[in-house]
Amino acid sequence: MKKRFLPLALALVPFALAGCGGEKYDPNALTVMGKTSDLNKPYMTEIFDHFKKTTGENLNIVKIEDAKFEEEALKRLGSDRAPDILLHFHNADLNNFNVEENFLDLKGETWVDDLTESAEAYCTDANGRLLGLPFWESSVSGCYYNKTLLDELGLAKKVNTQTDFDGLCRALLDDDRCKIPLLWPAKGCSWMVQFGLDPVFADDPEGPELLARLNKNEISYADIPAVGKMVAWIANAAQSGWFGDKYLETGWDDISPALASGEAAMTFIWDTWFYTDFTPGKYSKEDFALMPVFMDTAEGGTYEGGNLNMMMVNAKSEKKERALEFLNFCATPENYNVAFNGISTVSVFKGQTTNIQSKMVTDAAASIAALERVSTASTKIVGYSAEEAVGALNEMFRGKRTVKEVVAKMDADRKAAAKKLGTAGF
Repeated sequence: MKKRFLPLALALVPFALAGCGGEKYDPNALTVMGKTSDLNKPYMTEIFDHFKKTTGENLNIVKIEDAKFEEEALKRLGSDRAPDILLHFHNADLNNFNVEENFLDLKGETWVDDLTESAEAYCTDANGRLLGLPFWESSVSGCYYNKTLLDELGLAKKVNTQTDFDGLCRALLDDDRCKIPLLWPAKGCSWMVQFGLDPVFADDPEGPELLARLNKNEISYADIPAVGKMVAWIANAAQSGWFGDKYLETGWDDISPALASGEAAMTFIWDTWFYTDFTPGKYSKEDFALMPVFMDTAEGGTYEGGNLNMMMVNAKSEKKERALEFLNFCATPENYNVAFNGISTVSVFKGQTTNIQSKMVTDAAASIAALERVSTASTKIVGYSAEEAVGALNEMFRGKRTVKEVVAKMDADRKAAAKKLGTAGF
């Protein structure tokens, strides 16, 4: 990546304005940079405070406004006050940072063996490089359904196949007591598509080869029947009324009221949402259970493992050895168990003992073990954009695109982004 410098006026502004407690920039301290909302998470502030109290060392905590993070982080990476540690998710935006040149491969660190299999897989790129230390709340994404409501409607039975799931959606629609069989928040929510795509590219032996060929521009989504099947299933679900009649106006803030009231029976989401964003009504989180996501790309369904914020070490930092020591501190059981005490999360480390695991997840443990895939679409498809994929679907919902045209638009958007990144073959 070419080195980028801030304009002089900005370069003279102290970078530590966001330091903990308003403290000024300490040139001798490690600098940790991330989004404001991410760095304000209770387990992040706890680990920072615990580090300072335990070691006596200071930290520069640089918080960047969420909406400006990607652009600002790129600028600051090329400045004289570049972060020693950058917090980032393994998603399409990470491609902008020229990761192989700018960040260390952490595969050989002593704490790697303590990571859960899914956490390590999430942080590993297509070339086998471990991009960062996952230090975050983890979750299991799947189909969360109101088991109490289904029991009240006489529909409580095990769903094992796509046929079973489609039948459940039809049965729910036929009962006037349920208005929305499957809540699909089309307004501003974009995570749903990746759940369907994950099995296409995560499963052995064909999946990795498909992914490699897609990322070399040797094939397109249009050449992969499962992608078209997924879009066709979504189109049919919408046309059949399974999403209700207001899904295009349904956004993030509408999910909780619909589920809590019983207006909606199911949605594709993650367990931690019930602890952070769900407000009980007629039904509480205890009324919900977990089954796989079914979008006609995996006959037995699928779960997606957690999307994790990673602590990445700047390879060009003069303090990179100290940064590695800090990561080792964070990855030590007696320290991460302090930070995650009482936090609702699936374990990221094998030695986690103080976190809370949701009953929904523990009750479905056997199914999750058999059907969980690491987050693949959003992390490993070059040029993937969840927002653009959902945008194409929304045009289809409005009658402006056919299934085939949606797949073509997803291909065009992905290829344009890959070309912009300078990816070979595009």
